[in-house]
Amino acid sequence: MPNPEINEYVYQALMYDMYACYYKYSDPNKHVMYYQMHLKALQQAIQSQAGSRVPYQMNSGMTSARVFHASPDAPAVDVYLNGNLALRNLKYKEISEFMHLPAGQYRLDIYPTGSTTSPVLSETLLFMPGVTYTFTAAGPVSRLKLFPIVDKPFVSAGETKVKFVHLSPDAPAVDVAVKDGDILFPNVSYMTATKYITVPAGRIDLEVRLAGTQTVVLPVPKVQLRSDTAYTIFAVGLANGNPPLEAVLARG
Repeated sequence: MPNPEINEYVYQALMYDMYACYYKYSDPNKHVMYYQMHLKALQQAIQSQAGSRVPYQMNSGMTSARVFHASPDAPAVDVYLNGNLALRNLKYKEISEFMHLPAGQYRLDIYPTGSTTSPVLSETLLFMPGVTYTFTAAGPVSRLKLFPIVDKPFVSAGETKVKFVHLSPDAPAVDVAVKDGDILFPNVSYMTATKYITVPAGRIDLEVRLAGTQTVVLPVPKVQLRSDTAYTIFAVGLANGNPPLEAVLARG
């Protein structure tokens, strides 16, 4: 089996590289910071491989990707990959099934459903083999951005894990906690995806609080988590307006 330590470093390197690309033009300081973190993780992966008798290998030449519509004022959309229709009529708060695709470079274009004249978002993406992605279309339609997330949905037998993604464009940083209990994800800011954490399976009541306070901005009751499954909780909507702030739970 591949060295699990190398798997973790490669995952981190891919994640930081995607963040660096995301901030390349909007925030040069964050671009440099994440690119440096990418290089450090890549160096750690190489060093770990050098000390391992089992060389790291990515999976075969396939990748998995899905798209999540998280823009509160954008219409339903069609998603094209390299000019071919991949997803039709994806509505706000809808997340597609994973598409299993050959790894490589893709042109992603997002159009209002039924139109192919003026995309609301276009990006060139590099899909790495053996990696699972969620691409979120987030922010108001006038400033729509593609926020890429590298998923890691594998769980060991009997394990349950969950991560949190902040996609509410007007909400401040938040803490995600067990109701009246411990904080699971502290100080998560907009356009940030946390790492997975392991949690007990079963039903749990969660709450989203203003970071560093006990002020609850979004109760998330009766979240049902099964064993042998990974989950992502997305916070979407608007803190001050419509559609309102709410949580979307997805597997993976």
